[in-house]
Formats: sequence, C-alpha cells, structure tokens
Amino acid sequence: MRFAALVLAAFSLVGCGYHVGGHGDMLPSTLRTIAIPAFGNNTTRYKLTEQLPGAIGREFISRTRYQVVTNLDTADAVLSGAVVNFYTAPTIFDQKTGRAAGIQVSVFMNISLKERKTGKVLYSRENMEVRQRYEVATDQLQYFDESTVALQRLSQEVARQVVSSVLEAF
Repeated sequence: MRFAALVLAAFSLVGCGYHVGGHGDMLPSTLRTIAIPAFGNNTTRYKLTEQLPGAIGREFISRTRYQVVTNLDTADAVLSGAVVNFYTAPTIFDQKTGRAAGIQVSVFMNISLKERKTGKVLYSRENMEVRQRYEVATDQLQYFDESTVALQRLSQEVARQVVSSVLEAF
C-alpha cells in the first residue's frame, strides 16, 4: 500500500511543470544564426566594449544551438548593445594606508536582439546592470594591476547574463 502511494506521488510530480532555470529558449525556432556587431560606448572606458561581442559570442556558442556569424547580412538575428554607464567604487580600504583594497565595477548596458529580415524585436533590455569586484594590492612592492583581469571577468559575467536573459526572455 505504501509502495503504491509513493509511486502515485512520484507520477504526480512528473507533470507539475517544474523545470530547471537556465534551460529555456524563448526565441523562435526559425532562428539559427546570430550576429553580434561592436557595442556602442557612451563612456570613457573603451576596453570593455571591445571584449563584449567576443565574450557574448563564445557564450552563445557554448550554451546554445545558435551559430554566431560575423556578416550581418547572413544572420537571422542581430544582437546589438551599448554600454551607457561604467562606475568604479572602492568597497574595502586598507586600515594602514587608507588606500582602496577592493573595487567594485558596475556597468549599465542597453541590449536588443532583432530579427534581421523583419526588424521585429525579440528581446530588449535597458539599463541592464552587471557588477564585478576585484582586489587591489596595498603593498606597492606587490602591486599588480588587476583591472584588466577584472574587465575580462566582467565581460564573461555580462555574457552569461545577456545570454541567460535573452534565452529566458527575462
């Protein structure tokens, strides 16, 4: 009797509609290729916008069935974006020197994915914020500029969030 109740409970959970996040794909099934041109930049920081198209392209390739193409004329959809704000702020201070020991970088972007032939907007998000923290050596003899590595991590985090947001229509 208990076994029958357990089997019945297990079968009732199968069709409950539960699914693991990050595995959805809300884009049209006709979409096969995506082009990601250079991002616009409304800030004085240029390195991040240089890294974003490549990072987002790699993320699409590794996580989805879509092929990333360089020619906009052959793409089914075009993902465009612009970095609209870039802030850095100290988060931790060294008590001995008073210098910043931790930095938080916040980037704000506008992202849109459009079907190339029709111009239909498949996804759009304004002021998407992504943050990344990094530490700064306070000892001048051990100082190492961590900002370049932090920007690489930031571009990878942006790529993860953009692809997830596009796929989930979040």
